[in-house]
Amino acid sequence: MPRCYQSIVVNAPVDKVWDTIKNFHDMSWAPNVIEKCEAVGEKSGTEAGAKRILNGVFHETLLECNDQEHRVRYSIDDGPSPVSSAEVSHYIGDLHLIPVTLANSTFVEWGSTWDSTSEDAAAFCHQIYVALLRELVQQLETK
Repeated sequence: MPRCYQSIVVNAPVDKVWDTIKNFHDMSWAPNVIEKCEAVGEKSGTEAGAKRILNGVFHETLLECNDQEHRVRYSIDDGPSPVSSAEVSHYIGDLHLIPVTLANSTFVEWGSTWDSTSEDAAAFCHQIYVALLRELVQQLETK
């Protein structure tokens, strides 16, 4: 099972980082990566089953938004190659925040697993996660 994992420390308290990322329908914190986040359906951005389309091509579903664990889990239902539904199945993304208490900062880890016979999705996802995590740091540490 292929996987992708990235992590970073954000110099902001966990509650501030959580408030920034927990709404599945709001990716405004990453304007240089996500140009458009379209909510699909009536579910709120923190309700399991919420759907979105990112940049007109990534169709995703929120599986879990856990306030106690500071965790968002989602699936990619379809997207561009190499994460299209024809190439990848059972894609589960996991964004998790852990407080770094002595520094009042946040350890952010973003990982995913999926089924595929191709190796291309790992490099593709790696680049996206790196860009998104850098955007998160830039947004929160410059405010």
